[in-house]
Amino acid sequence: MADEGQASETNTTSTNCDTNRQPVATDASQTENPTNIKQSAKDKVEVLLKAAGDAPIMKRKKWAVEGSKTVAYLIEFIRKYIRCEPSESLFLYVGQAFAPSPDQLVSNLYNCFGADGKLVLHYCKSQAWG
Repeated sequence: MADEGQASETNTTSTNCDTNRQPVATDASQTENPTNIKQSAKDKVEVLLKAAGDAPIMKRKKWAVEGSKTVAYLIEFIRKYIRCEPSESLFLYVGQAFAPSPDQLVSNLYNCFGADGKLVLHYCKSQAWG
């Protein structure tokens, strides 16, 4: 029994959870109806992609992207759309200031940096900012 208590202690300390968070009460109707989860996952974010530096300009600049997609997904999408060679680099910037991490969710970026109902991202083949 003491070993199990120690194991659970190490599991809780090894996670990067915020200790100030309050537990969320679950409602039985929410757990029984999975459509609530599906609807929130299908929320789309309007993304405006702008070329910077030596990157080719996309013919279509506004895209509706699911908020659950990551920055890595956007980078791969842009690479395919502008036909980047595998040896070429592609950089993505938020607000002409910093490059978000590839595992960052589009919805998180929109919530923090979105303006006028859209998220503006700049892409280029060479480092431009940050």
